[in-house]
Parts: sequence; structure tokens; C-alpha cells
Amino acid sequence: MKRREFVKAAGLIAAGTAGAHDLAFGKNFLNGLLSSEKKPNIIFILADDLGIGNVSCYGADNYKTPRIDKLAREGVRFTHAYTAPLCGPSRALILTGRYAFRTGAVNQDMTGLMKPSVETMMPKILKPAGYVTAMIGKWGQLPLAPADFDFDEYLMFTGSGIYWNTQAKGKTYSVNGKKVPLRDKEYLPDVMHNHVVDFVTKNHDKPFYLYYSLSHVHAEILPTPDSAPDSKDLYADNIAYMDKLVGKLIDELEHQKLREKTLIIFFGDNGTGGKYADHSTIGGRRLSGQKGSMLECGGLVPMIVNWPGTTPAGKVNTDLIDSTDFVPTFAELTGAKLPRENPIDGRSFLPQLRGEQGKLREWIFVELGNQWHVREQRWKLNGSGQLFDMSNAPFEEKLVPKSTKNQEAIAARKRLQAALNQLNPAGGILDDSDGSGRHANKAKVKGKKQQRQSKKNQDDEN
Repeated sequence: MKRREFVKAAGLIAAGTAGAHDLAFGKNFLNGLLSSEKKPNIIFILADDLGIGNVSCYGADNYKTPRIDKLAREGVRFTHAYTAPLCGPSRALILTGRYAFRTGAVNQDMTGLMKPSVETMMPKILKPAGYVTAMIGKWGQLPLAPADFDFDEYLMFTGSGIYWNTQAKGKTYSVNGKKVPLRDKEYLPDVMHNHVVDFVTKNHDKPFYLYYSLSHVHAEILPTPDSAPDSKDLYADNIAYMDKLVGKLIDELEHQKLREKTLIIFFGDNGTGGKYADHSTIGGRRLSGQKGSMLECGGLVPMIVNWPGTTPAGKVNTDLIDSTDFVPTFAELTGAKLPRENPIDGRSFLPQLRGEQGKLREWIFVELGNQWHVREQRWKLNGSGQLFDMSNAPFEEKLVPKSTKNQEAIAARKRLQAALNQLNPAGGILDDSDGSGRHANKAKVKGKKQQRQSKKNQDDEN
């Protein structure tokens, strides 16, 4: 009806007989149409437990990711993107743009206590700017359901690393509040992909935001539909299948002629998980840290941004990126307004998406449980006052003695301590378990290991 009204108004304007109402309607309709056309689609692909040592364009020795590599060749690959070292706290950072000591998402269990009446997530910010929104995939350990945080539609599964209905938590998944059985021989990542295609197709002519939270490559590592019966490396199979799904999504966008209208961000939710970290080497070297660790590769993750015609092709960006930065970046990109009731910790890196310099971050902040640190390009200071020289990261973190006479180190300690004092995480919400950030029932053993490591670091420092 509105389009017919616009055509009628346009005819009156052309004939010179339009009244004030026709002029105003025509102007507003046209402005709205142009505004909508300028807004890009946003697809945020979040890989589970995927570290930089699992992606070949980052130099991974043992894994091949050709479609993700192609995204990097045709877009921007970031080398210093950080988030929390565990999935629940990391996802809370990404969706709220706020540090955990403010939201309470400091451990896996407390993340689930966030309330939509208090915390605003990405879809609620983008919807007033004209976006239709969807969450497809893993929602844990976030609270309630995606719809409670204003996602228009969702597909979610319970737990992590769900692929087949042979798994205890793989019997069903939920679509917009309705439980759906996962059928025999039906692969949940393929089901998720089909829902992604359906969402993109339905909203072809609207700007959309898709939070696409993959199953891969969280354990339990099981055969994929492409795995050979005698496969000797199911983990590599899973990385390859994840890469294949990313490629299928890109192909679908190209088929629907949406590629140049769509910003894609590929991001990891934390470092490589468990035993797989030892095999996730770069240049033959083991990386420092893994999932759940406050060492470098607990929170350093792959990040690739691709938007044809906007992001420069083949650029490698070394700027510091904090996972709280997505909220202000997407808000600036779309013209959305940020919430005023709570402070946003992120900083927009929209200029960097366009290949411009932008306002560089001086430091990023990483927190898990009652542990935290601030990180510059070269130096890292943790909440215990330990300073590390990161010049050989991501392979090595050298503890700097308090007695050092190195003036650069002394100045770095002063700068970073000032940043920590400003943030004051100790004055915020703290871990109500053992401080490790793990689930309460898994925390004791992990906490004892971290206490022993902390004591060893202190002994080395002294």
C-alpha cells in the first residue's frame, strides 16, 4: 500500500500538483528506502574452541582451512584480537560490549544469571535501526533463551559440541521455543546451516544481523559426514567440515547476490580446547596457553573481517581488538544508538574495517574468574602485579623481575597499572566459586593447579 501511495505521490510531484502531505510522504519514503539500502547485513560467525593454531592462514601446521583463508585473502585478518578464555564469559562480552566485572559473567555459571532487564544485548540495539535478527547455534552458557534478549528468531541446542542424536544432549534442539527431535543420521551443523539459509532467504530485502554460533570444534569430537570410516584424525575432520560450512554460506550469499551487501566477521570464542592445543602448533612451536588459561592463547583468537568493496583485500591488521568492541562497531556502522543506562567498554574499530587507521586501542582487558590482566602490544600486567614481556608472543611470555632497571618495562608497569586502577575489576562482581572461572563443580581441581602455577611465577619473579 505504501509503495502505491509513493507512486501516486511521485506522479503528483512530477505534475506539479502535489500537496504538502504528498511531498512529505515522498521524501520520508525515499529517505527510508535509501537508508535501508545503505545498511549492510551483518553475519557474525563464532567458532567454538578454535584457536589461531587451528587456522591455516594464521600459520597452523596441522590443519587446513581454505575457505576461511579465502575470506582472509579477500578481507582483513587481525592478529591481536582478544576475548575471555572460556565460552560463556566470552559470549557475554561479544553480545553486551561490557566487561564481566560489570555484568557478573565472570564464570561459566554466573554468566547464566544475567537478566534482560539489566543487560542489553546486540539485537536490542540493532532492531531500532531496522534490523531483523537471528541466533542460530550454541547459546550456552548464556541465560534464558535468545528471544528473551530480543532475537527475532532462533535455533539453539543445549550444551556444547552437539553433532548427532547419539549424544546425551543431542536428542532435540529448539526452534523459537519449540523442541524439535534431531533425527537419526541427521547432522546438527547441517540443520543449522539450512536454518541460516532460510533466514537469509526470508530476509533478502531487509538488513539483518545473524549471530551464527557453530558447534565446531568443541569436544566431543565425533566423525563428520565427510569422515572416512578409518579416519585417523577426527579433529582435523571437524575443522575441515567447519571450513566447508563457512564456504557454503559464502556461496549462498553469492547465489542470492547479497555478498557485497554483507559484512562477515569470523571469530573464535576462546583458544584451542584441551588436549588439542599440543598439536595446534605454528611453525613447529607450541603456543603459550589454551582454552581456560590466562596465558596469551587462552584469549587470543582468530578474527577475519570481509565485506567486498569495503574491507581492503589481503590486509593484515596488528591493532589490538577487544571482544567488547563489536557492540560499538556495529552500532556505528548501522546508525544504532548505544544503551545509556550502562557503560559500554568497547571501542568502535569501524575505520579499521575500511582499511583506515582509526583510533587505536592502547590496551585490551582479559578477565576470567578472579583473574585479569591488561595487555599492550608488548607488555602485559596481571592483577597480581606481575609484568610480562610479550615481545615473543604467542610462543613465550617472559616474566619481568620487579627489580628490573629496564626503563621501558618500568614505564609499561606504570601505564598498565593506571589502566587497571581505572577499571577497578576488584571493585566489581567477583567469582562466587573458587575464582578460576570454571563451573562450580569443576572448579576445585582447576583452582589448585592455577594456585600452584601462580606460586611458581612468584618464585620465579623473586
